[in-house]
Amino acid sequence: MDLSELESRISNDPSPVVAARELLKQRYQADAEAFRNGADVRALVQSRADTVDRVLGLIWNRYPFASSADIALVAVGGYGRGELHPHSDIDLLLLTRNGVHDEWQEDLGAFITLLWDLKLDIGHSVRSIDESREAARGDVTILTNLLETRTIAGPDELRATLSEQVYSDDVCTDREYFIAKRDEQQQRHQKYGDTEYNLEPNVKGSPGALRDIQTIGWITKRHFGLHSITDLTRFSILTEGEHRVLLKGETFLWQLRYGLQLIADRNENRLLFDHQRALAQMLGYKDEGKRLGVEIMMQRYYRTVLALNELADVILQHYDEAILTNAGEEEIYPLNKRFQVRNRYIEAINNQVFAYAPYAIMEIFVLMAQHPEIKGIRATTIRSLRAHRHLVDDAFRSDLAVTSLFMELMRTPHALDQTLSYMKKYNVLGRYLPEFGEIIGQMQHDLFHIYTVDAHTLRVIRNMVRLNSTEARKDYPLASRLIHRLPKVEDLYIAGLYHDVAKGRGGDHSELGAIDAENFCRRHHLSDRDTQLISWLVENHLLMSMTAQRKDISDPDIIHAFARSMPSQVHLDYLYVMTVCDISATNPKLWNTWRASLLRQLYIETRRALRRGTETPVDRHEWVEATQSEAREILHAQNFSDDQINALWDTLDEDYFLQDSTVDIAWQTAAIIRHGDNPDPLVLIRDTRGGPTDGYSQIIIYMKDRVALFAATTAVLEQLNLNIVDARISASEGPYSISSYVVLDDKGQPLGLDPARKDRVRKRLIEELDDPDDYPEIIHRRTPRQLKHFAFPTEVTLSNDTINQRTVLEVVTPDRPGLLARVGQVLLDHRVRLTNAKIATLGERVEDVFFVTDEHGDPIRDPGVCLALRDDLCQMLDDTQ
Repeated sequence: MDLSELESRISNDPSPVVAARELLKQRYQADAEAFRNGADVRALVQSRADTVDRVLGLIWNRYPFASSADIALVAVGGYGRGELHPHSDIDLLLLTRNGVHDEWQEDLGAFITLLWDLKLDIGHSVRSIDESREAARGDVTILTNLLETRTIAGPDELRATLSEQVYSDDVCTDREYFIAKRDEQQQRHQKYGDTEYNLEPNVKGSPGALRDIQTIGWITKRHFGLHSITDLTRFSILTEGEHRVLLKGETFLWQLRYGLQLIADRNENRLLFDHQRALAQMLGYKDEGKRLGVEIMMQRYYRTVLALNELADVILQHYDEAILTNAGEEEIYPLNKRFQVRNRYIEAINNQVFAYAPYAIMEIFVLMAQHPEIKGIRATTIRSLRAHRHLVDDAFRSDLAVTSLFMELMRTPHALDQTLSYMKKYNVLGRYLPEFGEIIGQMQHDLFHIYTVDAHTLRVIRNMVRLNSTEARKDYPLASRLIHRLPKVEDLYIAGLYHDVAKGRGGDHSELGAIDAENFCRRHHLSDRDTQLISWLVENHLLMSMTAQRKDISDPDIIHAFARSMPSQVHLDYLYVMTVCDISATNPKLWNTWRASLLRQLYIETRRALRRGTETPVDRHEWVEATQSEAREILHAQNFSDDQINALWDTLDEDYFLQDSTVDIAWQTAAIIRHGDNPDPLVLIRDTRGGPTDGYSQIIIYMKDRVALFAATTAVLEQLNLNIVDARISASEGPYSISSYVVLDDKGQPLGLDPARKDRVRKRLIEELDDPDDYPEIIHRRTPRQLKHFAFPTEVTLSNDTINQRTVLEVVTPDRPGLLARVGQVLLDHRVRLTNAKIATLGERVEDVFFVTDEHGDPIRDPGVCLALRDDLCQMLDDTQ
């Protein structure tokens, strides 16, 4: 590309903007094409900086001040390092010796205006050397920018003088700078949840990403006065191998950032779902079996930042010792013949400990667990651990000393999740348990699993550990009581460690994981009883959540079938605790008061069934009679007569008396009797609280039955931003129907926390439902951004429940506003009656189960009708994504 003509126009034309833009555009396009063809990203980042240098230098030289020895154009920050991604910030300092000369004022204004006209993301400041020094003294961000400078035009002597001053203790001491940057990094990590594993990570700011590498460089430059991070090896801070890890990781992150900014066409550092698939395709990642190319790319990202975070830990720990603790008196005390504690950090007695006693690789983590006062591992020992972890091989894994230490770790009362996180961080856990190593950094490209498999697993174990805390007794009351009844809590931890270990292999991960868990137990010499329990928990870890969320647990037959799958009460206790910890660790939005109440109800009913004996199932008719008898006693106490009660109950089928507590049935019956012949709908809203964490709002609607009632009601509730988690339509022989909806607000809380809102909901429902002609049309709200990237065809399956004489309709489809109302419309069109619904939104994915009958109350047996219903549901839902 011949750019000489464009450069001449920039230097000589009265208005150089057009030529400058054209030169920048040509170089941008050429570099972008080179990137897509696999060019070295480091060369391209440097090329971008060189191009901007050239343009700015040519423009600078157009002005008279360019010949002065008292002003220079200086690149600072990332641009000062000579690094520019396609849309990166371009930070400039117009540096003067003693201030701006009067004769420069107009020309400097014109120069800055011209820079703005270039449409580059330019930030600039105009300061003298003294002003820059004072600004750096008062602001560590400005100081950091001034640690990395290059002269683009003008005398370099000005920049050199400034650099000498900003590196001095007069501006900021080594200690002050290290503390400021360390605290800044901790705050930044907290902003991103203190985890490398965000669904949409920031390749610049997230833990282990580019800003951490830059932080290492800044602290090093301030400490040693270095000009390049490659000089780190001169001071033995990094080994050659560690230096390669750093450069390789930085190069990969640069590739992501470069491609990301090309795709977004702006200064974008967030790996949004909008861009992940396109970026994976641009970088050549292809699907492999069931694993998507984007999942493979993201796993490499997570593993890269995990390795970089480990490396940053070594370096920052080194500086912590060299800068903060070196001056003070050291506190040292021994732990055993191999380890001691120095200033609250554990260290090996010498660097050969792991070589002559490989089991010490496991022992160091056990000692950390047993001594909570230890803050971490010393940098020298981290390096020694890294150098010897290749010793973790099959012989190591089978060594009785090692397996005994690992089981001691599992049994030690401590924050087990933190110790396992240390083991993962230093790449010991993934080597000791290779099956766990396979899931490190493994993600599923959806909105339901918001953590990678390994991060989720450690969060499950964290939840298990925290069940012993005061907060857990409030948030998980039943589970926090049960965990103290478990015979061996380490069995629970092992099951938690293995419950998802087989994800991504293909096949049923529960069955495959159970085999891995059994092999672990055999290798660690657990008893047959413990082995069978752990393997059973892993194989059945989804059973309780699936039953509670997808089946009608008010049905005695469902409870009986579930109870028969429990080998003992102990198995039920373990499974309940594990299920609670698993669900609440999958997605913070997934665990809510309604799911808590479902699991608690399933546990209690199953416990009753086990005590009664699974050989003697409950008779449905006897259950209904017992429920009616208890509810009738409550109503008699309120002076309601049998005639009043029977007039209502005789119109309802027996399913109504299976699904609510006797108190709720009495409350609803009393309200309906009092409502009398009032033509307006009766809307009852009440919060139910069986415990601190299982509160939800129940909305009861009693009114004349209308064919479009379900569609209209769900439309109104969704317009009110209420999350419907359960729906039930009780059949009636009369003209009236009783509809029951369980709802939560957008924070997963019952409406009782906002009484005014509860009143607004009641009034709105009465206003909208009193006249069929007023039923609102479904409002098509904008689908949230993230949901748009997870479109997939709707799946509809129908099967008949011969015991309960109804059809089970399962719908799996992408989430979007108004979904239930659309389902209700299709059911209406086919004259299908809804009797119950189980609503489950899992990230971007909806998995709803509807229990329906034909208009006569019988299962839908005609295959043609089933096929037409399925096709219409798919068409309705897929056309409105």
